[in-house]
Amino acid sequence: MAKNILLVGGGYANVAAAKALIKRYRKSDEVKITLVDRNPFMTCMTELHEVAGWRVEPDSVRIPYAKLFGAQKIDIKSDTITSIDFDKNEAKSALNTYPYDYLILGTGAEPNYFGMKDVEENSFALWSFDDAMRIREHIEKTFEKAVAEPDTAKRKKMFTFVVAGAGFTGIEMAGELLEWRDVMCKKWRIDPSEVKVMVVEALGFVLPPMSEKLRAKASKYLYKHNVEVRLNTAIVGAEPGRVNLKDGSAIETDTFIWTCGVDGTHFADSLSLSQGPFGKDVPEGKRNRRGRILTTPQLASVDYPNVYAVGDNIWFIEDGKPIPQLVESAENTGHCAAHNIMVDIDGAGEKENFKNRLRGNMCSIGGKYGVSNGMGIECGGFMAMAVKHIANLLYFWGIGGVNVCWEYIKHEFLDIPENRSFVWGLGRYKNRFYWSFLLRLWLGVLWLFEGINKIGEGWLNPAVNNPTPSAWLFNNPAKQRGSAAWLAAQAGDATAAVTAASGAGDATAQAVTAASGAATEAVTAASGAAQAAADTVTAASGAAQAVADTVTAASGAAEAVADTVTAASGAAQAVADTVTAASGAVAAAVAANPPVHGPYWPIMTNPVIAKDYADRTKGVANWFTNWLMDGIMAQIPYMGMQIFVVVFEMCIGLAIIGGCFTWIMSAISVLMVLMFIFTGNFYWYNFWMLVAGIVMMGGAGRGLGIDNWLQPALKNWWNGTKFGRKHHLYFDNPTK
Repeated sequence: MAKNILLVGGGYANVAAAKALIKRYRKSDEVKITLVDRNPFMTCMTELHEVAGWRVEPDSVRIPYAKLFGAQKIDIKSDTITSIDFDKNEAKSALNTYPYDYLILGTGAEPNYFGMKDVEENSFALWSFDDAMRIREHIEKTFEKAVAEPDTAKRKKMFTFVVAGAGFTGIEMAGELLEWRDVMCKKWRIDPSEVKVMVVEALGFVLPPMSEKLRAKASKYLYKHNVEVRLNTAIVGAEPGRVNLKDGSAIETDTFIWTCGVDGTHFADSLSLSQGPFGKDVPEGKRNRRGRILTTPQLASVDYPNVYAVGDNIWFIEDGKPIPQLVESAENTGHCAAHNIMVDIDGAGEKENFKNRLRGNMCSIGGKYGVSNGMGIECGGFMAMAVKHIANLLYFWGIGGVNVCWEYIKHEFLDIPENRSFVWGLGRYKNRFYWSFLLRLWLGVLWLFEGINKIGEGWLNPAVNNPTPSAWLFNNPAKQRGSAAWLAAQAGDATAAVTAASGAGDATAQAVTAASGAATEAVTAASGAAQAAADTVTAASGAAQAVADTVTAASGAAEAVADTVTAASGAAQAVADTVTAASGAVAAAVAANPPVHGPYWPIMTNPVIAKDYADRTKGVANWFTNWLMDGIMAQIPYMGMQIFVVVFEMCIGLAIIGGCFTWIMSAISVLMVLMFIFTGNFYWYNFWMLVAGIVMMGGAGRGLGIDNWLQPALKNWWNGTKFGRKHHLYFDNPTK
């Protein structure tokens, strides 16, 4: 019989537990995993202050469960559990009943008002997505109303923002307010000195979990930015527009944000489960107002061994005190509960006692400053913010892969307004398509003409095989399958193989050229000495022509070639001596006048700007050419490769011109340019193609291009595939 594992709540702890269970039972039909939460998304609690302070968009803290789990083996239900029958192993909502064999309770926490009902009624909490949105909307409206308020006292009250509590949430909220203050003052032409941000704390210091050094850094930053921090100041009550302090004084404000503590949920408190004691005089096991469930060291309820509590729901003493209600603690409890359930189901292994492993704390004070003691390393400012973002990215990679990480990068760096990021606004602004439209056309036209040039050079003509037009791509053209050089090498004619394969063997190359009728040009380049060589070749034309005919045929006539070469040995030796003597002049002539690259694109041969990027006989260029071209590409028959290159280059050009599959084609363009670089067949004046290809990958095809219709259709299809959803490789959100 299949085992049903039911997870109630979708916070950090239960997401961690669900991921561990899915990994173990993804191929098993004997285990069914169900997660029930009242929302269809997970809320990133540690980032709520950013939404409340209008630094990021609301979607940045909401990750749909469909995105987190994709096509993985878990059933997600958007429902609200109202009661649990622990004897019948059933959880119930208003409409549904969920049976279970194992239950994990992770319903989170709620604000703790310490019995002050008036504070609860007259303050804003910051413990849910809805809380953050209420604060966000309230503050914006408050600024708008305050600007038009003629009464000085009322205006001052509106411009006073009070945060109760100097823990992580309170300091982070104050940091958002001080940045938002500056933005709103600039927008409404308000003197920033009119706007007061206050933090009220009953203790004598801020950020209790941090070291004294980091507390000092945080305090200094707050004071520097005109945040008033009142320490040793207890709040005893609140009224509409008023916060009452223990010393009898009061603060007049229209914005009072409470962050002083958290309880377990009312739902957890309503369950018939033993809860942890609260206070020195409370008997062991007695229920308490925090609603935190008493567990065994394995995190199972002390009442029901198949019921586990995780995250903020548990009361577990470690090192003489309850485990802190932190995200990292929640994740650790989720992993522990999942492990112990798997041991029960599998009947193998040993259950583990919970051990909280905390790697440090981080606190941001706005988008540009923070303090951190991650992994025992204390730092502040830019480095602390970098640590925070890296920690968040590592977490998101674990639960949602590249998709969720990319969303985080967009929200935190690329889309963040008003320079409110620790990298300021360097990633904020985006280029309109029309600025890159002409560049896209130019890049496409160049690739199109590259293919057309190759047609003019004979790449599609099988008769042009000695040497092949593509021979220049190889260090050793004799490696190119099917070419005349390759056939000669296969026939075992050493003389012919050397003649065809040696790109650097000037003497034999010039001999073959002279034998085929090009001796006159070589002699001209080599001045008077070369003229003598031309005369010699002319005198030996009959024998040299026989050599050329023999090489071209390259089929069973090796003996004839040998006879011809032997008969013409004196002439060939003279040619070799002549070319050797004139090698310096020939090399200079070739460097100054590189070979024509085709009849349609003469700029490619410009002797001023055409400079070799790398020496193919040395270093990376030599290694890469030997590995890729001579080792892999050489195995493709030369005509097949030449046809493919011509057609492929023309397709790249046409696609980029039309804005069709622009990202893919631009990426291929970049890769091809990189290949030319690494094989040493690159000219500096073409370096712009590399940069242009990267620019085109930024969505250039969506403006005046086919991608405007093609990409949304393909994205919609791909986001619905099981593979994409399972591996988090979709764009935005999955469609199924």
